[in-house]
Amino acid sequence: MMRQYELVERVTKYDPGADEVLLNRAYVYAMKAHGHQKRASGDPYFSHPLEVAAILTDLHLDSATITTALLHDVIEDTDATRAEIDQLFGAEIGALVDGLTKIKRLDLVSKQAEQAENFRKLLIAISSDIRVLLVKLADRLHNMRTLEYMKPASRQRISEETLEVYAPLAGRMGMQAMREELEDLSFRWLYPEAYETVVHKLVDIHEKNEGLVEEIRIALEAKLSDVGMQAAVHGREKKPYSIWRKMQNKQIGLEQLSDIYGFRIIVENIADCYRVLGVAHTTWRTVPGRFKDYISTPKQNGYQSIHTTIVGPRHQRVELQIRTKEMHDVAEYGVAAHTFYKEPTNGASGNGSSTVLNPDSGPYHWLRRLVDTLLEGSNPVEFLEHTKLELFQDQVFCFSPKGRLIALPHGATPLDFAYAVHTDIGNAAVGAYINGRHMPIDTQLRNGDEVEILTSKTHTPPAAWEHFAVTGRARSAIRRAARDTMRRQYTELGRRLVTSALQAQSESYSDDRLKGALPRIAGGKTVEDVLAGVARNEIAVDEVVRAILPDANLPALAKSPRAKARRHQPSNQEGWFNLSKVMGLKFRVGQEIEEGMSLPGSIPLRGLKSDIPVTFEDGGAVPGDRIVGVLTPGEGIRIFQIHSPRLKAYEHERWIDVTWDINRDQPERFPARIAVTALNEPGTLAQIAHVIGEASGNIDQVRMVGRGPDFTKMLIEVEVWDLEHLNMILSGLKSQSVVSHADRVFD
Repeated sequence: MMRQYELVERVTKYDPGADEVLLNRAYVYAMKAHGHQKRASGDPYFSHPLEVAAILTDLHLDSATITTALLHDVIEDTDATRAEIDQLFGAEIGALVDGLTKIKRLDLVSKQAEQAENFRKLLIAISSDIRVLLVKLADRLHNMRTLEYMKPASRQRISEETLEVYAPLAGRMGMQAMREELEDLSFRWLYPEAYETVVHKLVDIHEKNEGLVEEIRIALEAKLSDVGMQAAVHGREKKPYSIWRKMQNKQIGLEQLSDIYGFRIIVENIADCYRVLGVAHTTWRTVPGRFKDYISTPKQNGYQSIHTTIVGPRHQRVELQIRTKEMHDVAEYGVAAHTFYKEPTNGASGNGSSTVLNPDSGPYHWLRRLVDTLLEGSNPVEFLEHTKLELFQDQVFCFSPKGRLIALPHGATPLDFAYAVHTDIGNAAVGAYINGRHMPIDTQLRNGDEVEILTSKTHTPPAAWEHFAVTGRARSAIRRAARDTMRRQYTELGRRLVTSALQAQSESYSDDRLKGALPRIAGGKTVEDVLAGVARNEIAVDEVVRAILPDANLPALAKSPRAKARRHQPSNQEGWFNLSKVMGLKFRVGQEIEEGMSLPGSIPLRGLKSDIPVTFEDGGAVPGDRIVGVLTPGEGIRIFQIHSPRLKAYEHERWIDVTWDINRDQPERFPARIAVTALNEPGTLAQIAHVIGEASGNIDQVRMVGRGPDFTKMLIEVEVWDLEHLNMILSGLKSQSVVSHADRVFD
């Protein structure tokens, strides 16, 4: 275990002005705080924070960061408190340690939620000070190095989390060396057989190609020396996880991988980078499609380098990475290698100053933007999911019509592009031009595409768009827009219900009247909360009326149209207000039209396959059917055919009168289910499909439910225009010699 003076010497070697008093005090405090605690390996627990500090000294970090590393577990695992840390080491270090402290004793529903909440808190702390991330990554790296002492289940969980979150996060911060080690350690424990196979194969390849790396290195240096260029050339084999991931992505064997050797050529300046590229390309054959210029177009994490692949000595494919010394430092150490500046702090350390990463630097700017976006999510699990999406490294670079460069994950769409420009642009996006061509908004973008977004002020993104959005920013915004739309619709529906109930008492409704009654309504935090609760059947309309009109004649209220409707099955009268013109439905909630009653207005809900909670019961319904809706709290409205046997399972008070309101100028298909019994012979299904297709019906699904020696019974989900169209299809099927029966079913 490293001694106190050894740690101080490591820091002062690269930072002669380091606060030695602060480091010594933290060393002694942490050692005493952890006392006789042991790690799973049996080593003193204090050895862990000490190793974390040692890892950070290799990154040449400041005294405050090293001190934080020594103290990072004391609040969580000892009797130390945040107040005590603030008093002894300053508020700055106290905040850093607190950002690394896991949340204890939370009332969370699952391990996933606990992991998500901890990670959410960590990212919030990181967004304020990047040193929290540096300590956390070093902490995770040392834990992974000693993972063999953990139980198998813990190894699995920690390795998965490392591979999914912390290794990509290190990569996003440009810390490639740390990312590679985290990936390889996770790979070893998650896929031990694959890990051993790759490692043994690499040993065989190394023995077979003994001296190849040195031969290529000497050849490269000689070629560069011939043209008067001084360059440092370093060769290495790719890491096991990197090789395995490429095998998985390309579905090839290790024997088919030809570029497992990589060489880094480090020169003095940018001009020399391009001179080296010219020498390489004129000396050896290049591999098409393997050239990338990250100098002219850096990655979001600040990474710069030229990548190319050549066929070098011994006909071996070799990847070259050409960069300057400064670029190399950034590539290896990421944010830890960026330029730091000094600014005064309040008692953070003995010298009154601290090292803070420039918030405008590439990777840190990305992190701040990520946190600002994801904090708008509705829950920690969603936050973690979106963060994982944002950590993907493969990128495409696209341009706006004005030349603005937008970096997006591989597979991103114009919708992701729109949200990357601005959330309002994404919410209003309805289409896109890609390189001047009108393309679907779910088209996958490619490097160099110019993207122009078409918008509409009246558009709201459908929830289904979340499934083809790739970035967490886009998905988060779509979910938020869907929740806002849903809440507005429930609020409006609740307002109509309360208005009608008050009209039955010869009273008028206003939001101000309801606001004054909120203290008398259980769960009524806001007017919108109450109205949405009424629409979801969570708050009784009677309760709201009683709160607004304490002296209301409730017996008279029992004879209101709403109460009478509970004793009647739905009728097909006119006077419904519009539920969804896209769905072709009108509805009113438990009310009959009485003389003198004002008809409610329109509620603009979206259609069948959108985010509005309106669905069809199994077996479907089509225009021409008598239908009824059922209001289910938390689920929305479900449409039943009036003869559906499942309808009787619901109380009448939850029934909603619905009828069709078809726009003949914009026809839409509706679902229905038919049962067909047909001869069990080749070509039967083709004949059935032909009849349905010729009649302009659409087959959504076919399921065989009974098969005998001579006949097969099948259930077919079809989409038709209306009842007349469905009956025409049934008649056509019955006329076929191969069909014995064809009937509509609802179960």
